Amino acid sequence: MCGHCGCGQPEMEHEHVHADGTRHSHHHDHEHRTTVIALNTRILAKNDALAARNRAWFAGREILAINLVSAPGAGKTTLLERTIRDLDGQTNIGVLEGDQATTLDSDRVRAAGASVVQVNTGTGCHLEADQVARGLNELRPPTRSIVMIENVGNLVCPAMFDLGERAKVVLLSVTEGDDKPLKYPHMFRAASLMLLNKVDLLPHVDFDVQRALACAREVNPDMSVLRLSARTGEGMTAWYEWLQREAKAASEAAFI
Repeated sequence: MCGHCGCGQPEMEHEHVHADGTRHSHHHDHEHRTTVIALNTRILAKNDALAARNRAWFAGREILAINLVSAPGAGKTTLLERTIRDLDGQTNIGVLEGDQATTLDSDRVRAAGASVVQVNTGTGCHLEADQVARGLNELRPPTRSIVMIENVGNLVCPAMFDLGERAKVVLLSVTEGDDKPLKYPHMFRAASLMLLNKVDLLPHVDFDVQRALACAREVNPDMSVLRLSARTGEGMTAWYEWLQREAKAASEAAFI
């Protein structure tokens, strides 16, 4: 079928016969499709090369880099605020804050006590490795610290773009659908950890926890899952223990 007019003819030159008997033929030039595919491949390849440079930069400084991803409103910023306050004095946390516009979230993170650099993407729906590199140049995180990269709220594009992080952590809120992992499989497949957030709201929402977990494990059987509430603090200890293990592993990996 011709992808342009849907006439059912092969995607080359073909003829149409109209109801009045008139005929015309046309040719679809599909070269632009190849150009788009090739361009996308080059963009991803360039991003991957820059991500590898970021990863080496993190490794050389024994820094744990986490890419926080979710749909808008799942609670990434609230999670960061609570984490920064609870780990104050124990772990140095720096934040790269990704949003299309405003400094609203970075203002909240700074008020919680962390160094933060705002990265506004304009019309962009995700962060890319070069933006992270520029942000790190300004953030200048110390050795053996944790860098939290709060990506733009989006469950599609951020799955494709490696930033050089050690792990993607995806937040799923109980205020969303419990079938989200099946609807956005690439993101959940790319994540090492899923945080089921806002569990304090479970009595008030129609959300099937077991179904959500089954959907997540269908997409990614190896993904770890933690249930928590960044607002009340429930389950946050397990999250902090996970961060400590990953920070230790990131430090040890620098010498392998």
